[in-house]
Amino acid sequence: MKKLLRRLTYILFLGIVGFVLLLGCNRSSYHNATSLTPPAKDCRVIEHTMGETCVPKNPKRLVTISQVTLGSTLVLGIKPIGSTSDGWQDNLPDYLKNKTEGIQQIGTQYEPNLERILRLKPDLILGWENVKAIYPHLSQISPTALGKWKGSLSWREHFNFVAEALGKKEVAEQAWNHYYQRIEKLKIALGNQYKDKTISVIHIYGWDIMSTAKNSFSGSILNDVGLQRPKTQNVITPSGLTKNISEEKLEELDADILFVTTFNDSDKANFEQMQQKPLWKRLKAFQQRHIYFVDGLSWVGSNLIAADAVIDDLFQYLVNTP
Repeated sequence: MKKLLRRLTYILFLGIVGFVLLLGCNRSSYHNATSLTPPAKDCRVIEHTMGETCVPKNPKRLVTISQVTLGSTLVLGIKPIGSTSDGWQDNLPDYLKNKTEGIQQIGTQYEPNLERILRLKPDLILGWENVKAIYPHLSQISPTALGKWKGSLSWREHFNFVAEALGKKEVAEQAWNHYYQRIEKLKIALGNQYKDKTISVIHIYGWDIMSTAKNSFSGSILNDVGLQRPKTQNVITPSGLTKNISEEKLEELDADILFVTTFNDSDKANFEQMQQKPLWKRLKAFQQRHIYFVDGLSWVGSNLIAADAVIDDLFQYLVNTP
């Protein structure tokens, strides 16, 4: 009887050890899933949210997952062979102009199509951590590196990550110099005329109204320029947006200047109808006719090409508009 108990105890012990080892192997294979793909002969090891990956020094068949990553690679002078759409529309955004011609679409930035990616035979996949759940699958297709993403204020950090992954730090520095030079030119052009005025930015999603917080993409640019926000938008939120604003509380979005971002013609038509209601006519921006429509996709674009488009709008409506 004692012998039997000892054997059972021994078998149970072996079972526990085996389970722990199996669990460790599974975790190891998850964090080092790129080992399933033959490494490039000439590659550099970079750190990212999922561990370390040896990425090719001169990728020829890059695939990007997220509009932020796509915009960042284009700024650096590298055109991916495939990329995801943003989910708002099927096509790649207009503010990227002719830079996306020939880029194949591989699903949305939250649900990339693995089969399409596989068919493209990429030698590098870059993206954001929002798709980390499918990282093991992506890394079996090609070396994959995912950058951190903690909301739209991460756009600067993500750009620098992409530049590091592609070995384009000098190009990135030139791009940042261009951005800050434009910011300085805008500051000079504005002078002190908006010193005591506030700038409000809202998004129209269908019939919903959301205002942007201080830590949104457009909010970070306004902050760089030194433009003031209304009290309710001069805050930091997890998403960079404030709560949905009801028409009964429109005073929360009021300011001297109101930028309205829309994502399609339907959103713009909805806002036109909203403005017909009496409550809108109480707003300072409405009374002074300082309400301006701007492209929503560029104002949430979170990359330096989108930043250029936002700065263009600020020049147009704050400098060139009487």
